[in-house]
Amino acid sequence: MLRAQYETRGPVPQDVIHAVEFEAPRLEAGQALLEVIAAPINPSDLLTLTGLYGRLPPLPAVGGGEGVGRVVELGPDTRGPAVGQVVLLPVGCGSWSTHVVAEAAHLAPLPAGADPLQLAMMTINPPTASLLLSEFVKPGPDEWVIQNAANSAVGLYLVQLARHRGYRTVNVVRREDAAAVVAQAGGDVVLVDGEDLAKRVAEATGKAKIRLGIDAVGGKATGRLAECLANGATLVNYGRMSGEPCTIEASAFVFHDLTVRGFWLASWFQKTPEQKRGAVFGEIARLIAEGKLHAPIQATYDVSEIKEAVAAAARGEREGKILIVPKGQP
Repeated sequence: MLRAQYETRGPVPQDVIHAVEFEAPRLEAGQALLEVIAAPINPSDLLTLTGLYGRLPPLPAVGGGEGVGRVVELGPDTRGPAVGQVVLLPVGCGSWSTHVVAEAAHLAPLPAGADPLQLAMMTINPPTASLLLSEFVKPGPDEWVIQNAANSAVGLYLVQLARHRGYRTVNVVRREDAAAVVAQAGGDVVLVDGEDLAKRVAEATGKAKIRLGIDAVGGKATGRLAECLANGATLVNYGRMSGEPCTIEASAFVFHDLTVRGFWLASWFQKTPEQKRGAVFGEIARLIAEGKLHAPIQATYDVSEIKEAVAAAARGEREGKILIVPKGQP
């Protein structure tokens, strides 16, 4: 058994993490041993390794915040998914591992026959995209929504979910060669960011009044997105890929009544009733199983290759997600 562990944090994420052998502990009542099928590397994982994320686990820690696994053993007198059942791994369980132990009662069975690699990515990015579209402004049929970082994992899920719900999307990317993947996912308009963004958005949408903007970049890109929005609109920020603070002109607030909100999925998990969480994840699992929601995958790595995997995930200009897939898994 192997797991990707780190004892320190530092500016280069692949330098602090390494694979270590371990033995599975004896299961107690209520516990299940899970064989990990696949686990993605997300930006939040990289920020956790560098110490820049909003919530940091105590050290030493095992990397990985989501994934899917297969039940291989149940503890004594334990009820839960049957041995062999594919389940969603608990959030923050240290999923970059060949095996994890979890409370059986908290395991969610997943649809049979669905692609496990796609299911492995469903806990963080798809619900983020779904909630960005529903928690702040409720768009009407054929209404426009604008987002930047549209070629990111969240951005591509948002494109697909918006189309499924009957919305149209303006999708802003930071380089020309990123546009094709967004258009292929179903983006209605794809534009490269720049100083004249608001003018080009107005031309592409017929001067539509856009009430919802979604920002993951920060810096001046936030302000450019704000300029594309209608009076009284809401701009939601959920990241700062530029590494810079959000910059918005005061006129957006004073003259255009702009509302700026932030979104963090971890906070939503904490304050949301289990029934509502289940409904969100149920929709996502169903759409993945039906082939209506997916994300591109660039490469997969074994746990023993964790340094290479993290380095690949940290590089920019990727064309898909990096996943940890232990040897012997599909």
